[in-house]
Amino acid sequence: MAAATPKLDHHWLPFTPNRDFHDEPKLFSRAEGVHYYTPDGRAVLDGCSGLFTSPIGHGRKDIAEAVYKQLLELDFVSSFQRSHPKAFEAAERVANLTPEGIDKVFFCNSGSEAVDTAMKIAMAYHRARGQSSRTMFVSRERAYHGVGFGGVALSGLVNNRRTFGPGLPNAVHMRHTHGAERFVMGEPETGADLAEDLLRIVQLHGAENIAACFVEPIAGSTGMLVPPKGYLKRLREICSANGILLVFDEVITGFGRTGKAFASQSFGVKPDIITMAKAITNGVQPMSAVAVDNSVYKTIVEDSPNPRAANEFFHGYTWSAHPAACAAAIATIDIYEKERLFERASQMSAYFLEGLISLKDIPIVTDIRGYGMAGGIDVAPTQIPGERGHILQKKLYDNGLHIKTTGDTGILAPPFVMTTDHIDQMIEISRKTLTAL
Repeated sequence: MAAATPKLDHHWLPFTPNRDFHDEPKLFSRAEGVHYYTPDGRAVLDGCSGLFTSPIGHGRKDIAEAVYKQLLELDFVSSFQRSHPKAFEAAERVANLTPEGIDKVFFCNSGSEAVDTAMKIAMAYHRARGQSSRTMFVSRERAYHGVGFGGVALSGLVNNRRTFGPGLPNAVHMRHTHGAERFVMGEPETGADLAEDLLRIVQLHGAENIAACFVEPIAGSTGMLVPPKGYLKRLREICSANGILLVFDEVITGFGRTGKAFASQSFGVKPDIITMAKAITNGVQPMSAVAVDNSVYKTIVEDSPNPRAANEFFHGYTWSAHPAACAAAIATIDIYEKERLFERASQMSAYFLEGLISLKDIPIVTDIRGYGMAGGIDVAPTQIPGERGHILQKKLYDNGLHIKTTGDTGILAPPFVMTTDHIDQMIEISRKTLTAL
């Protein structure tokens, strides 16, 4: 017997046209493996790992049991002046996955909080070095760095900014990297010269005023924009030459999405700071983290001229390193390692991307791109930007596939535990739905 539809009067959904949702509610009542299930029991294939959160698949009992056990043992302790053993264990497990030297981990609760935290760390670092004039930040058009006012300032998605003003001052933007090449799987051959935008900004504003450059290695929420060959390396060179911190926002790409633990390792470019969230707990508990290079931590904390009893960094959250979240992170990383899921993602990538690019013959499709286990499909817009993308995700839900859309772009990021049969099904449903549109 189908479950009754709940009253929809009181919950205000984020990033959702609420009036339209109330007309046609799209609900999931449970999840298992690579499927969601609607209240009437219909299976919907999860083509976006929840929201890039659940690459291990849903309903993993070992993670749930770790959280349950932790809640009975220690349900909460503040990270202000106190801590607990699993906080340090979780930090060590994360540090074992990050690039060498990026070993210090600050826990938060969402990608937005991680980005704002990274901005504060950058400013604190330069102030500790006696360069407090470095208060500017560089980001990119079409970037998404969360919804805090710091992240809004960095973001380059107009609808995320227009209602709220510029956010924090002193954020400037490079051009995005979506160039003339279309239907490219992997890194585009051209476009590395776009990194010179950072040098032009340095020449205009002065390196002595710039704290950090924030980039998503792959711009995820805007539609999986893969960096051109040599682009990230050139950003690293410019930052290093001018004393600017390079921050990689790996909230989406972290924990195996590109075939390695982090995209920085896939592209062979080491940043100074990495933000991460989503897949750190397989979506089971809210958690994020900021991993920083040892030299950054040393400058702020170990070299602090303040008394040892004084805080070195006046920042944190009530839920930082929550015991249940730490337990979930440890259990999740256990599964990544035991089941070799980063390697599996690398191995499955070619099959997934081959299936994705096979959709290029559909007339409504204007571009497809991808890397690792992530890809974006652009569809021709109507006279109302974003309308066709919105219709696409609704029709896919009706046809048995869950994805994310941003504007007129569909984003696919399947769980690493999908089989080739699941991927075939995902592509078949996509073809059917796109063709009907």
